[in-house]
Amino acid sequence: MAPSEGRIESRHATPVDIPDENMSPGQYIATRIPTLKPPMAKAPNPFKCLALLNKQQWLFFLVAFFAWSWDAFDFFTVSLTVEHLAETFEKSKADITWGITLVLMLRSVGAVIFGIAADRYGRKWPFVVNNVLFIILELATGFCSTYKQFLGVRALFGIAMGGLYGNAAATALEDCPDAARGILSGMLQEGYAFGYLLATVFARAFVNTVGHGWRPLFWFGAGPPVLIIIFRLCLPETQAYQERQRVRESDTNVGKTFIAEGKVALRRHWLILIYMVLLMAGFNFMSHGSQDIYPTMLSNQFNFSPDTVTVTQVVANLGAMTGGTLVGYSSQIFGRRFTIIFISIVGGALLYPYTFVKTHAVIAPAFFEQFCVQGAWGVIPIHLMELSPGGFRTFVVGTSYQLGNLVSSASSTIEATLGEGLPLPPKEDVKRYDYGKVICIFMGCVYIYVIILTYIGPEYRGRAFDVKADKDLAEATYHREIINTDSIARRTGSSDEEKGITHDEKERF
Repeated sequence: MAPSEGRIESRHATPVDIPDENMSPGQYIATRIPTLKPPMAKAPNPFKCLALLNKQQWLFFLVAFFAWSWDAFDFFTVSLTVEHLAETFEKSKADITWGITLVLMLRSVGAVIFGIAADRYGRKWPFVVNNVLFIILELATGFCSTYKQFLGVRALFGIAMGGLYGNAAATALEDCPDAARGILSGMLQEGYAFGYLLATVFARAFVNTVGHGWRPLFWFGAGPPVLIIIFRLCLPETQAYQERQRVRESDTNVGKTFIAEGKVALRRHWLILIYMVLLMAGFNFMSHGSQDIYPTMLSNQFNFSPDTVTVTQVVANLGAMTGGTLVGYSSQIFGRRFTIIFISIVGGALLYPYTFVKTHAVIAPAFFEQFCVQGAWGVIPIHLMELSPGGFRTFVVGTSYQLGNLVSSASSTIEATLGEGLPLPPKEDVKRYDYGKVICIFMGCVYIYVIILTYIGPEYRGRAFDVKADKDLAEATYHREIINTDSIARRTGSSDEEKGITHDEKERF
């Protein structure tokens, strides 16, 4: 992110605003309102958008969607069994939420490790390793016999889970047609809500119904990643990664080229990277703040039965999936920033009924609140992809997302602890707390933060993902004198002008 805005053309049409490095911060701030105006870009019928994908692009999207869905399933198995885990390990609910907090804290470690591996060696094998670890650690969670074992396994799970998001986004989106980016971004992100829905349904099916208490839910969670691994093994690397790798292999030392790209990306984009982390902190507070202890609120504060909690959660996640898809698609028309800000304002207005309606009628605000929360999230995968340096999309998308998770990692523990400071009259010797008030105030602050960050940030809607548009790679290779302009053009089928490389840039290199 840099002050002011110049113009750059995307690969197929839509111009996006790229900050001009020569303008002051004050001049940049002055551009925030004009650039927030919805572009009202022409977007095809959503079904026609989806029809633009070829068979391979659909397979890439589906394997990424299923993996991201099961990542969410694995995460929410703890959220949905907090009370059962507390009883087994003889701890408070706040103690058990540290299992959630540790996962969120250590995800950034996995994002760094697997993100660098995926950008250097390809999307495929880091993806497979991620899912192998899911299998091992879900089984291990189900066999934990002490609280310390539980925390240790979940900490390792956080590292494994951290590596998947960036890889899934790159696999699903970097080859997709420009016009389909918005709707696919929303559909991909709602793998998270779909995973939450599956976790809710299977928690009701397995917990305290087939013996061994909560453990069968975690044992079951180890099964589907086997199918996801087989699915991914049948697919090649993405076209975008293969194209980049061919350019890197023009030199015998691919590793040095990769390092050179990293140095250029860090020097040119350090400010946007910080911005992405701060933005993702707000978004992760938004999702975890609205979801993690919501089932506990329904059961403990509102005295809902397990069946009613399940129905409410299922309806809420249907709202989330609907919102993510529709709002993600809308961002292709109205712009990424405007869409996020608008849906966040609506979500803030719905907080009161979401947390204070104590009858079964809360199902309606639950649907629409999660429509807004995950609607805003539906814009995020493609927004992050467009903001990220080309050679490090997996690393930057995954790490910014997971560092945001790190910042927000204590959200469930904070809410649970604050809630226990607001006791309600007990019912049948069960202590009750006013979690609803805590969620409402907490989420109000989060929405304000997200709106402000989105307002001041940039937007690169329509940015090309191919090597021909990557000036970072061009600069890295010119500095190291690996390939000259003509050889780049021959390999990629582009001229200097098409790559956006000017005569002055060539002279400087």
